[in-house]
Amino acid sequence: MKQKRRHSMIRNFVHKTKHASCSSKGAFSLTVFNAKMNPRPNIVLILTDDLDVSIGGMGSIFSKNTKKLIGDAGITFTNTFVASPLCCPSRASILTGKYPHNHHVVNNTLEGNCSSTAWQKTQEPETFPAFLQKHGIYQTFFAGKYLNEYGNKKAGGVEHVPPGWDHWFALERNSKYYNYTLSVNGRAQRHGQNYSEDYLTDVLANISIDFLENKSNRRPFFMMVSTPAPHSPWTAAPQYESNFPNIKAPRDPNFNVHGKDKHWLIRQAKTPMTNSSVEFLDNAYRKRWRTLLSVDDLVEKVVRKLEVRGELSNTYVIFTSDNGYHTGQFSLPMDKRQLYEFDIRVPLLVRGPNIKPNQTSPLLIANMDLGPTILDIAGYSVNETQMDGMSFLPTMTGKGNSSTWRSDVLVEYEGEGSNISDPACPLLGPGVSECFPDCVCEDSYNNTYACVRTVAQAANLQYCEFDDNEVFVEVYNLTADPFQLSNIAKSIDQEVLEKMNHRLMMLQSCSGQSCRTPGVYDSQFRFDPRLMFSSLVSHRNKRRQTLK
Repeated sequence: MKQKRRHSMIRNFVHKTKHASCSSKGAFSLTVFNAKMNPRPNIVLILTDDLDVSIGGMGSIFSKNTKKLIGDAGITFTNTFVASPLCCPSRASILTGKYPHNHHVVNNTLEGNCSSTAWQKTQEPETFPAFLQKHGIYQTFFAGKYLNEYGNKKAGGVEHVPPGWDHWFALERNSKYYNYTLSVNGRAQRHGQNYSEDYLTDVLANISIDFLENKSNRRPFFMMVSTPAPHSPWTAAPQYESNFPNIKAPRDPNFNVHGKDKHWLIRQAKTPMTNSSVEFLDNAYRKRWRTLLSVDDLVEKVVRKLEVRGELSNTYVIFTSDNGYHTGQFSLPMDKRQLYEFDIRVPLLVRGPNIKPNQTSPLLIANMDLGPTILDIAGYSVNETQMDGMSFLPTMTGKGNSSTWRSDVLVEYEGEGSNISDPACPLLGPGVSECFPDCVCEDSYNNTYACVRTVAQAANLQYCEFDDNEVFVEVYNLTADPFQLSNIAKSIDQEVLEKMNHRLMMLQSCSGQSCRTPGVYDSQFRFDPRLMFSSLVSHRNKRRQTLK
């Protein structure tokens, strides 16, 4: 009875919104007329939480529905990176199409601008869903995790519905599977711990199917489904609790080894890890895979419903994640936040009209490209916005020229720490956070860095600078060293270092079109040594001032 009541509430809300829209005259009638004259494709974005690709995170679903129904039916991008390896800054980049230094979300707290009132006033009106809604052609739907601090009473609570969404079913705060609250178009709907009624991934699937069944058929739609999986607490659906009994975290070359030439935060990790730590992270790895089986079910339900309704052939379906993850790499137990491939590289699979099946592309994609691409699919240009990203639609449909695509992207992260020492780890002193029982910490104030990630014919390179007292530098040749075992900052050619430093400063101050200029390994790149005297620290301090 409880489940039926919830679903009828959802259906009534969709019907009510649909009929209210259809009863409007004038502008809406003209919109519908234009939509009929110029039919536009539907768009579905499925966003997972903490799903890596470098350490096998896709393993549990890559051979099942998600790969078959999206990847095999379209294109898989193998070089997709996030603008920041942390949930809220990364999700803000997806929504705004901007780098963190332009949307000013630096961590998962209100103080870090995560769903803060400042974000709501300055950035939410500029998101791509707001752009779609403003133009009146697309009906928009959101279900799942939005931003980590969404629903905080200090920033409007669950009553706040961001601009851009006609149908809003958003999770209060961070990922959970049971015992959570949804904002249903600004009204709180509380859920308990009954699997058939409350398991969040399944609830999102059901809400999505209800929307597809009850939406207006006279207008195209954009649907965003944001799952909790595979984020902690890694609660699997009952039918999947025993799957993968023998799976362990991959023992790649960078597993449980000391990062001797890396930033101090990596060097402080204890190597080898204790047996109990390894056992804990292996168990977490299995649990992550188990939660993803419900995501795979969600993908199948949504794609099959589109197929039954005759809408699949005119719908783009995008599958990706907000950041990667690590389990034991460089002896760090588990988290994200680091500059390495396992934390910044994510899956990206897309199917849709004019995308040939079974394609793989090495094109360098950043998650702030999703907004411009979705707007391009909808018939709008990124030049109508202030977005930093680029549309990769031409590449997917065979109309793009990879030689004119950019060769590098920026990755930014601002570290967090505690002002007081952890009582369990007094020797570490203040300034660290995310510490495990064996006093290995995953973050610190000076774990603040910016990287240029280059993927070009001539180079597969990562150049990073830390904003700390050392101005520590890490450089990796990913062609020769895919597991990033050797920091070559002290051995690489000095001219390359200077050019990369110049490029990093340029990207850290870029906005819009200037973020899409040629990189160091582009033939059009121009190096002006006079800019080497610019102060990187000054720029970062300026950025912090904007948050105060």
